[in-house]
Amino acid sequence: MIKVGVLSDIHGNMEALGAVLEDIDFLEIKRLLILGDLALMGAEPNETINFVRNLASKYDVDIIQGNTDLFIVNDELPNVPDFAKNSILYAKKVLSEENKAYLKLLPQTKSIKIGNTSILMVHGSPRKNDENILPAKSTEEIKPMISGTSEALILCGHTHLPAGYQIENQTVVNVGSVGRPFTENQKACFVVLEIDEEKENSFSVEHKFIDFDVNTSAKKLAALDFDGAKYLSDLLLKSAVK
Repeated sequence: MIKVGVLSDIHGNMEALGAVLEDIDFLEIKRLLILGDLALMGAEPNETINFVRNLASKYDVDIIQGNTDLFIVNDELPNVPDFAKNSILYAKKVLSEENKAYLKLLPQTKSIKIGNTSILMVHGSPRKNDENILPAKSTEEIKPMISGTSEALILCGHTHLPAGYQIENQTVVNVGSVGRPFTENQKACFVVLEIDEEKENSFSVEHKFIDFDVNTSAKKLAALDFDGAKYLSDLLLKSAVK
């Protein structure tokens, strides 16, 4: 069996990323897939991108671009709330030119094969990087989103909520968020795939939920120098104080 860790939506949260990687190392996983949204709206955008870029020295890694990665490198600001615009402007200011170039060159989707399993990596959906594959959608709603794809396993993120669907002979998995989980219990979420090397398109999927130091992440975020940082910090703490 080949074990694969699938991460998405890190959002500049080094505490959450560190906790997830501790579990990945405990599980002796050496293959990582990362589905984008590396830096924006988190306390440590540069540090996170630098760290992610260095993962290739230890793991076999494939990484794609998320919609907020694109926000940072686009010339025009998107139509988003003010706190998000201010976060984009902050990231544009503090990120190194090298890290901006790295984000810009990431592919928006990637089709790979691990063992005999075909996998499509996307951020939102195969047709749009900001389309929501949310829990409790009907299969009829998911079908047009994956139309035209042939991979047995489609991996996505973006919504920060884990989900899974079986659409005929294709499995669609939203892996949740490492750095800004929207689940009721404030834990970093990622997926462990176990892929049968011998059989064609034979795999299992497990969502894992990992404790991380939410308070430290929130304090770092609140201390950033832009209007909206405190709001983002409060959002990070919201589920933790229920």
